[in-house]
Amino acid sequence: MTNAAGNGTAPAHEPESAPGTPSAPYGAANGPEDAPAVLHDAATGPHGGAATGPESASGAPHGTPVERHRAVDDPHSAAGGPVRRGDGPDGAGRQRISGSSGEEWGELVAAALLGAERRRPPGGSVRALLDKAAAETVRRRAGARPAVPGRRPVPAPEDTRTPLPAAAELRLAALLVDRAGGAGQTGSAGRRTAGPDLGELLPQWLAEANAQGYRAPAALLPALLDAARARTDLRAETLAFAGPRALWLARYNPDWKFALRDGVRQQLPDEEPEAVDKLWQEGLFAERMALLSAVRRRDPAAGLRLLASTWRTERAEDRLMFLDALRQGLGPADEPFLERALSDRSRTVRATAAELLATLPDSALAARMAERARSCVALDRVGGTGIVVEAPHECDADMQRDGVMAKPPAGRGERAWWLSQIVEATPLGVWQERLGGLSPERIVALPVADGWRDDLHAAWCGAAVRQGNAEWARALIGEPTEPFAQGPGDPAKLLSVLPEEERGAWAARFIAAHGLSEAFRILGVCGVPWPVPLGRAVVDALEIAREAGSYPWSFSGVMGLAERCLDPSDAERLAPLAAVPGEREGESPGAGAYWAESFQRLVATLRLRSAMLAELREHDGSSHTEGDGTDRAEHDTNRPRGA
Repeated sequence: MTNAAGNGTAPAHEPESAPGTPSAPYGAANGPEDAPAVLHDAATGPHGGAATGPESASGAPHGTPVERHRAVDDPHSAAGGPVRRGDGPDGAGRQRISGSSGEEWGELVAAALLGAERRRPPGGSVRALLDKAAAETVRRRAGARPAVPGRRPVPAPEDTRTPLPAAAELRLAALLVDRAGGAGQTGSAGRRTAGPDLGELLPQWLAEANAQGYRAPAALLPALLDAARARTDLRAETLAFAGPRALWLARYNPDWKFALRDGVRQQLPDEEPEAVDKLWQEGLFAERMALLSAVRRRDPAAGLRLLASTWRTERAEDRLMFLDALRQGLGPADEPFLERALSDRSRTVRATAAELLATLPDSALAARMAERARSCVALDRVGGTGIVVEAPHECDADMQRDGVMAKPPAGRGERAWWLSQIVEATPLGVWQERLGGLSPERIVALPVADGWRDDLHAAWCGAAVRQGNAEWARALIGEPTEPFAQGPGDPAKLLSVLPEEERGAWAARFIAAHGLSEAFRILGVCGVPWPVPLGRAVVDALEIAREAGSYPWSFSGVMGLAERCLDPSDAERLAPLAAVPGEREGESPGAGAYWAESFQRLVATLRLRSAMLAELREHDGSSHTEGDGTDRAEHDTNRPRGA
């Protein structure tokens, strides 16, 4: 028995009235099952011995447990004298030993916690109190109702896709183990070591596995879902690879609720409109969000009807997220609904509705913005060629309703801020009509009066990205002859609008002209694997940096991208760079060895990627069969994680 302090010391007296009382079923201290010990220690006073009050001196009955109970029940016993119900403040309800109400149990606990010195215990003595507690504990245990057994989970749905080859399954297990950082990430001083970073190869592995049509090993599903929970960039590929069993598991673990939001899109009940309506009316927000996205992808009009049916009763934050889902399949049919949303009571909802309407070139909002833009930007009729700008002098209520934010960010002038928002929301086709039918390249080349060029060009860049206009993006980004700081907008965003091959060629020319100091952002939007010209430009720039005598740490970001994005077939061509060169005069101490280590890591990662692709493209019958470990793993997934 454990005392009240939980120190495992046996109490001075064991209650004799319940020698067969079973031990606490859960091992929890201070619960109802441990009440005799707690009550004993509390009732015996602060010094650990028998209570020192007058009741304990001569009032404790002796004899067998039955005799002591009789003594307590006897109103004229020596234990407490003629105590009756209601006699005095300490005598109320003291003789109801046979009861089992929570009120009686509370009296026992209160008397024990106060101690016999401060309050007369029920029954008149400490021993009587302990006997009562023991008997009451047995009653409480015996009267507990058994828990209702839960319903057995429905088995996980069948996944009929091809199982992984054995080598690929082992590789996936290794990638998942090292996804949070293994031996190949950093050294003791925070420096990247020569081993590959396996966790960064997981996205490519998943993409290739999905391209080959494999199903996920059942035993690795929990680790896959944990990885996707930690990294949002893994979720789409993970849920596609994990299949319907990921949704089955996610219903039993709240940590994986993202799968219900993102994965329901693959489980839409196509032929059950009643099931769709019920899920929309009764589902969790994540499920409803996924449902709306899935319906919009399949039938935009049906998705809009679904959202309109409950729009007025949704919370503001939910309306914002639901409205953003309309980007999927956005078209002219959505305009009336979005026009009504411009009067929404939430400012963020109004701004999102205006942004969506601005992407519809024939919408009424786009026409209103075009009319405002025409009054602000025109050809210079007096000075000849060029553009003149007259920015708005106020932001009226109509402009604000159409999504123009009145308050500019810090460091930005009001008129420039209003002009930028208007031009960005104006269809780009307006400018060829407004500016003499010139092409985008010629419009961008025109001089702009009074220092408005940067604001106007930055707004055109935003419009090109928002509207996905490659012709305007190509004209605005131009040739990579200037550093980023000297050009308008964000070149990385403009590059994302261009076709993939053109993107890589522009990035290669930029690196050849400016090196790697500003290349990280534009490399991130290029396709994987990099085109041959881009890969060669990156490697050449790394060699130039090494020859300059600098350390490789300044280029660790580019080196990490190269490990993931260079064509794996370049491994052998780059192998000579992994050799440790001799130190030259004037070179930074140890720089050559550090560069060699970085190239060793690059070559090792490229070889590993090549091996990964070969394992996933293996179709020679060496994959797992249904009778191998897959069945055992499937058996494990029929039980919720942690059950």
